Amino acid sequence: MATTVNFTGSVERDLLRRAKIIAAKTDTSVNALFNAELRYLVETFEAAETGNNQNFRVLCDFSLGRTDYRTAMQALGIDSDEDLFLLMAQARLPMPRLPDSSTRQMVGQLADLPTN
Repeated sequence: MATTVNFTGSVERDLLRRAKIIAAKTDTSVNALFNAELRYLVETFEAAETGNNQNFRVLCDFSLGRTDYRTAMQALGIDSDEDLFLLMAQARLPMPRLPDSSTRQMVGQLADLPTN
């Protein structure tokens, strides 16, 4: 049986609230959800490394915002945004988010557009 350890981490308040809702709806715990997702991420990453396949690493870097979509697409040998989105979905990785400041700036620019 695997030995468990406690650790301290931080998570966005809204994300934790939403995770608690999912846990309640699926009759499990946030801890069980976290463990399942972390296990999937680690095992997938390790399997890719064992096979000397860097694609999952490229997708992780893109998901974490460490690389832009053009660099990721070039490293993966694809030329379609749609293919990148499909690979992210297949890898069960979230799409990267823009920083809040960039999102607010874009919203402001949209609000300033003429409404005619």
